[in-house]
Amino acid sequence: MTTQLPGKVDNETTAHRVLRETFGFDSFRPGQKRVIDALTADEHVLAVMPTGAGKSLCYQIPALMRGGLTLVVSPLIALMEDQVAALRLTGVPAFAINSAKSREENLDLWYEAVGNKTALLYLAPERLMTERMLAALQRQRVRLIVVDEAHCISKWGPAFRPEYEALAELTNVLPGAPIGAFTATADEATRADVMEKLFERPARLFVSGFDRPNIHLAVERNSPKQRIVEFVRDRAGQSGIVYCLSRKDTETTAEMLVEAGVAALPYHAGLGATERAKNQNEFMTRPGVVMVATIAFGMGIDKPDIRYVLHCTIPASVEAYYQELGRAGRDGEAAEALMLYRFDDIRRRRSLFDGDEHDNEDHRRREHKRFDALIGYCESAKCRRQVLLGYFGERSEQCGHCDLCDNPPEVLDGRESAQKVFLAVCGTGQRFGQGQIIDVLLGAETSKVKQFGHHALAVYGTGREFDKVEWRSFIHQMVAAGHLAIDYRGHGGLSLTALGAKLATGDTGFSYRQDTVRAGRGRGERRSADREPERAEAGAVAGSERKAIELNGDDQALFTKLKELRLSLAQEREVPAFVIFHDTTLREMATRRPATKEEFAAIRGVGAAKLEQFAAAFLAEIRTFSNLEANVR
Repeated sequence: MTTQLPGKVDNETTAHRVLRETFGFDSFRPGQKRVIDALTADEHVLAVMPTGAGKSLCYQIPALMRGGLTLVVSPLIALMEDQVAALRLTGVPAFAINSAKSREENLDLWYEAVGNKTALLYLAPERLMTERMLAALQRQRVRLIVVDEAHCISKWGPAFRPEYEALAELTNVLPGAPIGAFTATADEATRADVMEKLFERPARLFVSGFDRPNIHLAVERNSPKQRIVEFVRDRAGQSGIVYCLSRKDTETTAEMLVEAGVAALPYHAGLGATERAKNQNEFMTRPGVVMVATIAFGMGIDKPDIRYVLHCTIPASVEAYYQELGRAGRDGEAAEALMLYRFDDIRRRRSLFDGDEHDNEDHRRREHKRFDALIGYCESAKCRRQVLLGYFGERSEQCGHCDLCDNPPEVLDGRESAQKVFLAVCGTGQRFGQGQIIDVLLGAETSKVKQFGHHALAVYGTGREFDKVEWRSFIHQMVAAGHLAIDYRGHGGLSLTALGAKLATGDTGFSYRQDTVRAGRGRGERRSADREPERAEAGAVAGSERKAIELNGDDQALFTKLKELRLSLAQEREVPAFVIFHDTTLREMATRRPATKEEFAAIRGVGAAKLEQFAAAFLAEIRTFSNLEANVR
């Protein structure tokens, strides 16, 4: 294992040596080195880096360089255990104390951790911020504090956890240790809130680019049940996450997928802790498992080969959406993010915002505004990636890797049709939802139309230029553009806004895109990830420098064998397969086919400890495959 150098360290050679010898990588990814340098120089840091950008190394390397005890605050037990298992396989002393273990086990781990000259100790915020634990830590040599998923500190973040607020006391309790806070999801308001609460002195802010160019983005207004089954079955054998709004939706969707022959499991807060842990372990360790979940699942999930994230309904905000879709494609290879939503989903979401009695009016207003931004993303007529990155203040060219770039919609003048909508909305008293408005426009002879006398309106039956699906799309876009408002406190009634009133009187125009709902679409090709523009805010860079290694037929067959060996080794050790080696490492083995221990050590991702543990098994597998291949030829 790499020799650790305690104390303040700013030697660039040391950081690169730890990277190579311990973790098996020759170079840092964009943005990593600046964060490492700041932490080793005793500076507080808030680093906002996209999922898959290598946040963990940004604090693990300083921990090894500084020596002493590093505290890592992590929100989930499963995430702690996976990271500890991965570190131990690299030869790094790492420990997790949590409620899943007995008191005796936790005591043993505590004494082992504090007895090391260098160690990483993982704790949940609830356990860390107890009087007894803080008193014990004050007697130890704590050299670094790490707060993972730091957006949880902020009330404005997408996954606020009250337990995280107490972390603001750390700078007073352990004043000698710099704090490194990390998150993949934080807009400007959230960043400012985290920095104000967590740091007692000026801190460095690093914001890497938010772009995840390997993820294809798409949004569809569609019938969820049929589309969910179709989408998931088309990707049989791939790991994926299907997000649902409620526990009931989660259960019924999982059952539907199982009936369709999919290895799907449910995950939500209503399940017992044992069942949740069992299902998560299945998802993390078995290939091709699909997790159907509420937002209770996913924070910090460190599984690199999730090939898609499917939202069955619209999430709560752009930040939440970005965080959730970011769980796909952490290995840098092609992945997909598809969101399905319906008009009624908007009302359901807004009613949830207003139903939280613990929120004040200011917070509710912020939540609605953030949700408005996500509706705008869904209804946009331009490149999805431009809209998504623009929300975080990042400019982007058209990506060529989203549904709207694949099939650019036609944009048309919609003033005349919008006038008809306004007449129907005002004529019905601005209290009915889109279903009734569309029935009026199409001249439907329903009992509800007749009951309220809406068949007598002058606008009745004048909207036959669109069918029902097209009218839904048109009204969605009017809502997204701010011309109509939804009575989310009531039953979803539509009403005119101030901007809509201007349109109604002809003082402004309205353009709309033709509906792009379709039965299905093929998976897009992976876009080049070479673009890495510098961000002026922190000097960090966007994107990922990794490209998937292309495999020919023979290399693909060897890659499959290596994955089988990896799975067997992981099952023996009761750890997720990627903890042994990531797919990118196995791909490099399959193409380079190392024959000696020295050649194996040169593979990216093979550090000193893994070289000793796994070289013999993988070299033997490669040798056996190559001999069989030669005999066949």
